[in-house]
Amino acid sequence: MPNSRGRVLIVEDAPALAETYAEYLKSENCSVEIFGIGKQALAAIATLPPDVLVLDVNLPDMNGIDLMREVRSRGLPTEVVIVTGQASVRLAVESMKEGALDFLTKPFSADRLRVTVRNALERRKLESQVAAIQEETGRDRFCSFIGQSMAMQSIYRILQNAAASKATVFVTGESGTGKELCADALHKLSRRREKPFVALNCAAIPRDLLESEVFGHAKGAFTGATADRAGAALQANGGTLFLDEICEMDLGLQAKMLRFLQTGTVQRVGEDKPRTVDVRIVCATNRDPQGEVTAGRFREDLFYRLNVIPVDLPPLRERDHDVLLIARHFLRQFAAEDGKKFTAFSPTVEAALLAHSWPGNVRELQNTVRNVVVLNEGATVEIDMLPRPFQTAAASGATTAALASPPLAPVSATTLEPLDTVVRRTIERAIAQCDGNIPKAAAALQVSPSTIYRRLQAWQAEQG
Repeated sequence: MPNSRGRVLIVEDAPALAETYAEYLKSENCSVEIFGIGKQALAAIATLPPDVLVLDVNLPDMNGIDLMREVRSRGLPTEVVIVTGQASVRLAVESMKEGALDFLTKPFSADRLRVTVRNALERRKLESQVAAIQEETGRDRFCSFIGQSMAMQSIYRILQNAAASKATVFVTGESGTGKELCADALHKLSRRREKPFVALNCAAIPRDLLESEVFGHAKGAFTGATADRAGAALQANGGTLFLDEICEMDLGLQAKMLRFLQTGTVQRVGEDKPRTVDVRIVCATNRDPQGEVTAGRFREDLFYRLNVIPVDLPPLRERDHDVLLIARHFLRQFAAEDGKKFTAFSPTVEAALLAHSWPGNVRELQNTVRNVVVLNEGATVEIDMLPRPFQTAAASGATTAALASPPLAPVSATTLEPLDTVVRRTIERAIAQCDGNIPKAAAALQVSPSTIYRRLQAWQAEQG
């Protein structure tokens, strides 16, 4: 339920009583509507469900319990309070079984109705908040992203909240983490969605041509300029301009970019007349922008102008089991494209995927699954279908696990240790045997990498 006033619908065929109930509720944070006919009330409820329904059992055209059953069968988000002149235990029990929150017997005091409605409104508010939290934290997809980890839920919330604004967004993250997907999501969720989305990779364009690509040029502005060119900024007018690898811009062009952001105007190469442009800027880099500023390769004033809303995309190795969700998506997609029968990964393959550090992130995972589908046949992906490095790592992991499991010695009271001590030693040994690779150690221990990260943080806090 939103933070505005709650909405209460009273269904009572005695006008005097209905007005009395409404008067009782005037001091509460709610609006009140009155209906005397059950079917009219049901039509109003179906159009816009109230937060609370105060419902008399005996109505001229139908039984109040039947009306409540209809509300419940439709799954409407409404709390029901039954009102009756019959002090019947059977009726009270039946009402509660059908989903009524409370049962009031006439006559009742103003305070009794106020407290009941207040509790019902609070319950609706809490249920609405829980549903919103579950929706936000349970999403395994968001626009073109796939992932259910807490790290990605945080990214989804930032993008959703930032989309409506014109504020510049600066996306950082390793190569292959989905920086262009961020820009695309911001555009599609914004009011600019019907306008152009223009993406420009600053690293893929020669530096002497980059200014022309961004701001455009007039015919004859330089050798080879045989026609006018609008440039990405003008092409994106009204929409979104995504500048990938922006740290590749030279300092001279950075100064012009700063002026563009400050004035909202573009001056094409070879032209004197500035043009007004309305664009939302999203930029990205796989470098450390603060490090680039310190090194003198990126203007500090431009960085702070761009870094209004920072978005730091997590690498795939820090996204828990998202790797499996994404891999299964690619498996279905590529199997359908190539007419293959693959539908699943074997447990050994899933463990190998979780153990890999994925330096190339989602792009590397995509290529790996594509390789498997193209070169193999079957319904289930087995370990020998993966590229050789995965097979070698899986064999090494099996050997490590075997070495880490010596025969159990007899246990006496003097050799027993606290469980936390045993857990810590086991985790530290697994990390050491996996050469510090925490995802690989987590796969060997059959736990989530985030479990190990949390333990390490807790131990560091204890030592600090």
